[in-house]
Amino acid sequence: MGDRMTVGDRGAPRPPTATRPLVRAALRRRSASGAVTAEAAAVLPVLVAVGIGLVWVVALAVAQVRLVDAARDVVRAVARGDVASQATGRASGEAPDGTRFEVRRTEGRVVVTATAEVRGPGGLFAFLPGVLLSATATTAEEPE
Repeated sequence: MGDRMTVGDRGAPRPPTATRPLVRAALRRRSASGAVTAEAAAVLPVLVAVGIGLVWVVALAVAQVRLVDAARDVVRAVARGDVASQATGRASGEAPDGTRFEVRRTEGRVVVTATAEVRGPGGLFAFLPGVLLSATATTAEEPE
């Protein structure tokens, strides 16, 4: 009886099985996929905030272009002889909301400065102050 191995014998080698490495690999994959999910959940809010910030920067660039176009339109109209209030009224439709125009005439030139404050996108960025944009356009007065 000394030659026989019993089921509870600790010194006996285990019979090789094909399923044991597969089980270990599956357990490793399951735990790694859980870590990836946790990392993605932690990074996702940061990515959303960065995306909102990039959209805001693009919106600022668009507002600056609109401000430059409005200042150019006003300076052209005033240089042609239009009344400044009428020219700024027409241009205020294409400028960002709340745009202020300053029209000056000096030494045969017309100078228009347009300024506007652009607020942030709100939400996470509500604590940020607005950005003050300005554009200046200058041209010579046309003879009457």
